[in-house]
Amino acid sequence: MLAIVVDPAITGRLALKEAPDPIPAGNEAVVKVAAISLNRGETRAAMGAQAGARPGWDLAGVVERAAADGSGPKAGERVVGILRTGAWAQRAAVPTAQLAVLPAQVSFEQAATLPVAGLTAHYALDKGGPLLGRKVLITGASGGVGMFAVELAAHAGAKVTAVVRQQRYAAIVQQAGALHVVVDATAATAAEFGPYNTILESVGGASLANALEQLAFGGWCVVFGASGDGSATIDVRRFFNGTGRATLYGFGLFNEFGIQPASVGLRRLAGLVAEGAVQPRISVQAPWTDVAAVAQRLLDRDYPGKAVLTVS
Repeated sequence: MLAIVVDPAITGRLALKEAPDPIPAGNEAVVKVAAISLNRGETRAAMGAQAGARPGWDLAGVVERAAADGSGPKAGERVVGILRTGAWAQRAAVPTAQLAVLPAQVSFEQAATLPVAGLTAHYALDKGGPLLGRKVLITGASGGVGMFAVELAAHAGAKVTAVVRQQRYAAIVQQAGALHVVVDATAATAAEFGPYNTILESVGGASLANALEQLAFGGWCVVFGASGDGSATIDVRRFFNGTGRATLYGFGLFNEFGIQPASVGLRRLAGLVAEGAVQPRISVQAPWTDVAAVAQRLLDRDYPGKAVLTVS
């Protein structure tokens, strides 16, 4: 089969190359992949990976061979799934706990956006409890996770304030459901609409420091990335004396699967897409032969939302 493989010798470092067919474990189904999507974390890692590495987290396709243990989807069913690595290939062996059957109304392209970005938004928002009528702050709101978080929080009845770095993305984020959109790399001016019961933070640095100061009593700040700066200086006394009973939560998606399997969240998200309650923002759709160019555009923040590649 063909797969996207890291090759440091070529421009863009990512290329289609021959790879061995997957050998599934008893609890894994073999999926014939139809579409994949790109995420900043895996793309950054691929740029520094050794030759021969097989990146890829998100996939959607058709079950070619059901799991030998009888679990999960049957052969011929349309599915969406997630892997720690190797999803960018014509075929992939996926644990059935990380697969969900797709409703007929959901395309492979839409489904491919759901695993990392959709699940991160979904599971991170759940940390702060019920969202109806609550104030939610989302930094990095024009990114893949951010766009899903705005839609999901608004759908749940939250009053969403979204932070973006570029003015050109403000209207798109507002259309996704944000009540307020703040253009500010540091998130400082978002304080005007706070304090917030739940904050999803993915920028780091000054953005994280300012976000913590905008938490309501008993609020949750869920940190799932650091696209800007990996370090932050905070006033600890203000955090425990001023805010009170607040939680700073370090979120790693694959760690969360021990609490709630990916299959559960993927099924919920696919259902919301089928109902029209959530509309994945696909800004770039291209054949997977264009992976190197699309990956560079992602790293350059050249588009909001998600990029999806179709697998031939």
